[in-house]
Amino acid sequence: MVGDGSRSGRASTRSRHAAVVYNPTKVDLRKLRKAVEKAEADAGWGRTRWLATSETDAGQAVTREAVEKGAAVVIAAGGDGTVRAVAQGLRDTSVPITLLPAGTGNLLARNLDIDLANLDACIAAAFTGDERTVDVGIAEITREDHSAEEHVFLVMAGLGLDAKMIAKTNPKLKKAVGWLAYVDAGMRAIPELSPVRLRYRLDDGGERPLTAHTLIVGNCGSLPGGILLLPDAKPDDGILDIAALKPRGRFGWVRVWNKIAWENGVLRKSAAGRRIIDLTADVRDVAYFRGRRLRATLESPQEFQLDGDEFGTVTAIDCTTDAGGLRVKIPA
Repeated sequence: MVGDGSRSGRASTRSRHAAVVYNPTKVDLRKLRKAVEKAEADAGWGRTRWLATSETDAGQAVTREAVEKGAAVVIAAGGDGTVRAVAQGLRDTSVPITLLPAGTGNLLARNLDIDLANLDACIAAAFTGDERTVDVGIAEITREDHSAEEHVFLVMAGLGLDAKMIAKTNPKLKKAVGWLAYVDAGMRAIPELSPVRLRYRLDDGGERPLTAHTLIVGNCGSLPGGILLLPDAKPDDGILDIAALKPRGRFGWVRVWNKIAWENGVLRKSAAGRRIIDLTADVRDVAYFRGRRLRATLESPQEFQLDGDEFGTVTAIDCTTDAGGLRVKIPA
């Protein structure tokens, strides 16, 4: 009887298969296929389906195709844009995603403490890993022509310097030095930056005015380089964390940088550092809010970004969170 059950279990496992949605410009396909084929064989799964992203499909359509064909898990092999697109394709399904970081930021993987250097462990997670749920940010954006679009984000959405920095990033420099290319873009964006004026409503509260150089709406808080932009953000708490950067005067940006890089990124990591924070005056150049929904109407059209991708200019945003909306397979 035991032997019959074992054979039945193996047969059931072989009937399952994974799908890989990959960005052909980001991955070494030959190396990746070899590693995935080994992992699927070790786990006793069926043959993996392979689906490439394209200029016309960042991954949403092929992910839905993979689900329709019965994929038990979808491996997102690419940068943050590929991960975001796969997550959007998995909305309203119970199929989990596995992260195979191959981009510049790899922001969700970093915020989930996944070892970016261990390719084999990341791949094995699809077949034998643990599972957790994370929230999915939903951004409804309004264009200048009054048309509306809905997109998901997993890490951060942003207006102002944040979005201009993304728009000004040099692709060749990004490929050469990675996330440091954003620093170069930010330095070039600051001189031409003007404050963003808007009116916002948080949850069921009243409408309030706000003037800021940058507005960030986040599901996660960490950025490359040890920068903790949103110190209270958690990917699975059902809450959006919002930061408004409002540098004042000649040294405003210095105080902003000190807040997010030194205070958040260094001092918060130790008990002694947190005591120092408690004893110092709060930096008025950075304001934090938290809520389940943020609606904002802009005085003039502004550039907008989602998880590091440009999304053009918008005149209004309505951000909410789908708590526990995405299942993620992580290394055991």
